[in-house]
Amino acid sequence: MSPRSRTGIGVSAALYALALALAAAAWWPVYESAAMVVAGAVAIVLGSALALLGAGLRWPSFVVLLAGVALFLLVGVPVAVPGETASRVLPTLPGLLDLVAGVALGWKQLLTVTLPVGSYQALLVPFFASVYVAALLGQSLARRVRLGGLAILLPGAVFVLGILVGPEGPSELPYLGLAVLAASLLWLMHRRGRRRRDELEALARAVAKDGERLVLPAAVARGVAGGLVLLALAAAGSGVAAAAVPPSGPRDVLRASVEQPFDPRDYPSPLAGLRAYLREDQVDAAQFTIDGMLPGARVRIATLDSYDGVVYAVGSAAVDSASGTFVRIPSRVDQSDEPGVDALMTVSISGYRGVWVPTVGRFESVRFTGPRADALTDGFVYNDTSGTAADLATLASGDSYVLRARVPTDYDTSILAAATPGSAPVPRIETLPDGLAAQLDEWTQGISDPGARLTAALEALRSTGYISHGLSADEPPSRSGHGADRIAELFSGTRMIGDAEQYSVAAALMARQLGFPARVVFGFANDAPVVDAVTFTGADVTAWIEVDTAQNGWVAVDPVPEERPIPDEEPDDATQIARPQTIVPPPNDDDTKIDSRLTPESTPDDRDTPNALLLTLLAVGRGVGIGLLVLAVALTPFLLVVIAKARRRRLRRRAPDPLQRLRGGWDEFTDTALDHGFEPPPAATRAEWASTVGSLPAGVLAAVADRAVFAPETTGPVDADRVWEAVDELSVAMDAGRSRWERLRARISLRSLGGYSVRKLFTREAVS
Repeated sequence: MSPRSRTGIGVSAALYALALALAAAAWWPVYESAAMVVAGAVAIVLGSALALLGAGLRWPSFVVLLAGVALFLLVGVPVAVPGETASRVLPTLPGLLDLVAGVALGWKQLLTVTLPVGSYQALLVPFFASVYVAALLGQSLARRVRLGGLAILLPGAVFVLGILVGPEGPSELPYLGLAVLAASLLWLMHRRGRRRRDELEALARAVAKDGERLVLPAAVARGVAGGLVLLALAAAGSGVAAAAVPPSGPRDVLRASVEQPFDPRDYPSPLAGLRAYLREDQVDAAQFTIDGMLPGARVRIATLDSYDGVVYAVGSAAVDSASGTFVRIPSRVDQSDEPGVDALMTVSISGYRGVWVPTVGRFESVRFTGPRADALTDGFVYNDTSGTAADLATLASGDSYVLRARVPTDYDTSILAAATPGSAPVPRIETLPDGLAAQLDEWTQGISDPGARLTAALEALRSTGYISHGLSADEPPSRSGHGADRIAELFSGTRMIGDAEQYSVAAALMARQLGFPARVVFGFANDAPVVDAVTFTGADVTAWIEVDTAQNGWVAVDPVPEERPIPDEEPDDATQIARPQTIVPPPNDDDTKIDSRLTPESTPDDRDTPNALLLTLLAVGRGVGIGLLVLAVALTPFLLVVIAKARRRRLRRRAPDPLQRLRGGWDEFTDTALDHGFEPPPAATRAEWASTVGSLPAGVLAAVADRAVFAPETTGPVDADRVWEAVDELSVAMDAGRSRWERLRARISLRSLGGYSVRKLFTREAVS
């Protein structure tokens, strides 16, 4: 290889790498980390180097594939799964499993994590694998096949993938597509110019008598200049079009349509289980302890913003995409714009259990500790719109985590009187309880300002209502639940009796009736002075509301009345003497039913002990399945080559004209010889081809083919069939004496699939 040829190959490889690097930059909004830059650079350099080495040393394609898989496994863990390495360099067995699983499963996980993901877990694997495959396959195709220009489609595929897995918002790199197009056109022009120069020089060497060197003709220079002009015009036109017709809405990406890993509607409303904490065996039981708690702060279990007349529940994506979409948190949520102070708290779970994760203030990050830290980390999801956190692994006694949050310090709700309704989206109220609107009008009569009306309604609710949980005989009856009938009962009786479950729902519905976006928060509150740590018991359970205002955003308001003696119920008609009746208090709420509403239907303690043998078989089956999947992906290119050759042979042998079948038989013979490693001279005749193979039957076949093509006689079907019989015999002869691996290498060789053969695989008339 001449120095100029090596330079041309190097320039071509560099331009292709540039196009691929620009295409990989489309993934930046997904990761936004230095780890992505390192992974992309390593993938491009190693993939390109291996492809150029394999092409230069004439390695068979399957050898390049095996080497590519080995290099991917060796380098992929420290680059794409840096947390699973030994000494930060060597891959470990868990790292290799995450790497292989990430190739097939990482795509869905990537679409269910909030952006940017950084280097979270093994989510760099899809990006690293895509760029690495594009570099290795693209550089190999560019050097090995005649239609190598199609390799430029791979950077385009990487660019499109980056957009599909990216955010829904407008592109942060608006001119990146033009840059990818420019680099791709430069590579194509360089490749075309180099091929044209090589062809002209080969022709000059064949016809020159004095050995003079051919000078690059002006036509090549004009072609390059014309391509540059077209590129400039395309870039200018695209820029003007983008400025004149900007995108009118969010992009339609995969993230918007993928099914989220957590649906809150799969779990009961936590507010429905409020009284379970107030049972005799739970009221004094420790639920969790928080070290680092700020004075006056409340613990949020879940935010409920969807009311259907039966329960107030955590929003579902089917009702509202903002409040119902829970995503994984790869690093932290930026809450620096929120008012308050930063707090670092350690939460230790005691008696509490459930999918909802207790948080304080505005969540920023969480780090689980303890024996189940990995499972809890994998199962953690969060919704920043409502500030609700959940964990698919279900919190249980003994779990702990470190919570970082932004905790507000100003709990003054007097600002509500001068507030106006905000614009936060909340799901529509399906059913309004009877009597609520009439009572609201009575409490706000003569008041015009919306904030003053809301303040008056909440004050009337607190001053009119009485607290009773209805769990003991010495308490007045108080039915649990917060459906429309129970809230209507709250306003229809002579005494307003309920607890935080009913009052919070009634307050939220009144705020909604007055035009304020409102939601219910279920959680815990403890007014004890903070020393080192605060332990929350069942008695601390409560619920409050949050109202969105145009001036201060979401404002927390406690609508629950203070506990005070409940007066005796007065008879409806004081003049009527009624017979004494035996007052039979209603039965206590079914503790079992309440507890089942608080927690998921199944708990770790209630589940049957899994069969160890079955678990082992499932683990082995999973490993075998992943291995078979990797093997199937690896063998797919070779299978496609075999299918393409079989298709080409079938079209040649079944050509409608006998002469076409005969010529197709000769072409099949030359392609088979190429795949077996025979090298004919340039522009070889049939006789020269036969001498290259070096067998008498090959010479006879060449003579028969020449006579059929050039003789005036018409070729008959019998002659074509004899030629194909000879071709089959010569194919068997070329396999004779070769090892099994050599015969397999000939079957999957790409040498005969370059140029005209590929273009004609799907046109019966043109195959010859």
